[in-house]
Amino acid sequence: MTNIISDVRQRVSSNESPSNGNQATATPAKKKKKRRPSTSHLKIIPELRGLRDQIRAEAVRFADTLDRSRPLTNEELQKYGEDLLDNMGLDQQSFLGFSMVCIMNEFWREQLMAVDFNRRLLLLPHCLKHAEGCPADYDEFGLDCRKCGACSIADFKVTAEDLGYKVLVAEGTPIVLKIIVGGYVDAVVGVACLNVLEKALDKIIQMGVPALAVPLLSSDCKNTSVDDDWVEEVIALKSEPPSVRTRTYVPLLRAANEVFEEDNIESQVPRPRKAALLKTENITGTNGSLHRALTNDPISSTEAIGFDFLTRGGKRFRPFITLAAYDALNGGSGTLPEANEHGVELPDHVLRTGIAIETFHKASLVHDDIEDDDTYRYGVETLHRKHGVPIALNVGDYLVGLGYRIIGNQIQEMGAECSAAILERLAESQVKLSEGQGAELQWREGADKDFTPLDALKIYALKTSPAFEAALFAGLRLAGPTDDYNEMVVNFSRNLGVAFQILNDLNDWEGDDNNKMTAGADALAARPTLLLALALESVSPEDKQRLMELVHSPEKSDKTVKQIYSLFKRYDVFAKADKLVEKYRDRAEAVADDVEPEELRVLLYFLVDTILQRDQPEQPNTLATLPVVSGHFHV
Repeated sequence: MTNIISDVRQRVSSNESPSNGNQATATPAKKKKKRRPSTSHLKIIPELRGLRDQIRAEAVRFADTLDRSRPLTNEELQKYGEDLLDNMGLDQQSFLGFSMVCIMNEFWREQLMAVDFNRRLLLLPHCLKHAEGCPADYDEFGLDCRKCGACSIADFKVTAEDLGYKVLVAEGTPIVLKIIVGGYVDAVVGVACLNVLEKALDKIIQMGVPALAVPLLSSDCKNTSVDDDWVEEVIALKSEPPSVRTRTYVPLLRAANEVFEEDNIESQVPRPRKAALLKTENITGTNGSLHRALTNDPISSTEAIGFDFLTRGGKRFRPFITLAAYDALNGGSGTLPEANEHGVELPDHVLRTGIAIETFHKASLVHDDIEDDDTYRYGVETLHRKHGVPIALNVGDYLVGLGYRIIGNQIQEMGAECSAAILERLAESQVKLSEGQGAELQWREGADKDFTPLDALKIYALKTSPAFEAALFAGLRLAGPTDDYNEMVVNFSRNLGVAFQILNDLNDWEGDDNNKMTAGADALAARPTLLLALALESVSPEDKQRLMELVHSPEKSDKTVKQIYSLFKRYDVFAKADKLVEKYRDRAEAVADDVEPEELRVLLYFLVDTILQRDQPEQPNTLATLPVVSGHFHV
């Protein structure tokens, strides 16, 4: 180790430039590099503080060569980390994750420094607390630190909050994304182990959010430590805006969410039943009492329940696709840093089309929840559990009709040909979805039917892909004729949708869905998933019989789930499914490789990376809604 430090010191003092400086500033290649096959080697932290500081210093000079006008891809970041270590005479497999964090920090440093303190989030890990005797409990905001002085969490919190930061003591991507997309912060300072940083910050960085990270010195998950002065340094960073700022998808993500806020959606899609009831009954009072009145009125109830579900929860990713595709073919102004400050200017008919796309998605969720008899959606009771199956079914049908009505009412703004083309694509998507769902239901009703991986993939192509296809097509068609994109839209969406559904199957076994809230829910419901098909294809006759008995048993328990999981594990089902995710991911990227203009191609890459990234589980009691009150997140 002494020799390594000596060698590093010589290289740093000699002011050698990174060997790939010209490559780093060059226009990115059209073809996207393949992602790393394994990340197990990324988690090593240099043991000596001197070496950590030297790698950080090298990252400063290395980052000066990078093009900051667009976000780094994961593949680029890994390549630059390898190059940095090579420049320092260190093995590329040594401290790769650490070098990537250091480069990422320097890439974003100036832009984060320009963000006001009160627009920053400090994300701290619970494992910095002392495992023994910590008086703090978890609340809906993460760890409720009582500032006892027993660990560094309190010191960091006090420093950051005095400056104006929002501070969250928790881990995981979903809640951070909610806070960012909700418009509460514009930059993130994160402290975590390399494993968490890799997973949690990937999505944030891809979105184009300035983020700086300080890795913990170990991944033991309790009584960990960190370079305290490094954290304090990063918290206090402040400067004027840099000359070059990075494009970001945050403005479009926020636009896709803001349009569903109650006042906004009612201005875009007026509610005639609500207006009529208010006029005739002269109802006044709180929103809660108004909602009860609307729900209790036989005529207005369907509209009230439908709009309530439409505006509740979800990532709004499908309307985002529509807005972003439209923006990409109009120069990509919605991704400029200026848009993050002033908002995105989009025509009303484009926003309404995004709403329509979401109504079809929401309708499919209502129907799917009924057919699967799911208990929860967005962390609350599903509509059929709350209101009964007939009412829920009717609300789903209402949302389908509402989607068609929204598009049909935009003929004057978007033109008859455009409106007809979008309506045709939406109708075709609805038919495919119903066919796929029907095939799934038919299999469930016949336990003796063969079910192969190919059968599962066909169902996925019909059930999941059309929603992405409709959203992407709508955005492109709103921007103009789509003759050059029609085939691309179908092929890209099919591969993206299939990969997404396989990933959803895998996530089901991790219990991170927040819709199901139970690991192995698909198996308990005897759904014909790819995982089941892969198992049936591989298991012995005896295990096949046992598996089918477990899946179709009327009496199911945690023990049933464990037994199914054990069989899946024994026959490498999860590993095989992971490989298929990568296969369809690569196919989607291959379709994107030849797309012009660049703004659209980059968007497609972003969709692949974001949609097909496995989320971390949210911690219990995380936020459902995130209005900010006095620097805190209020439920």
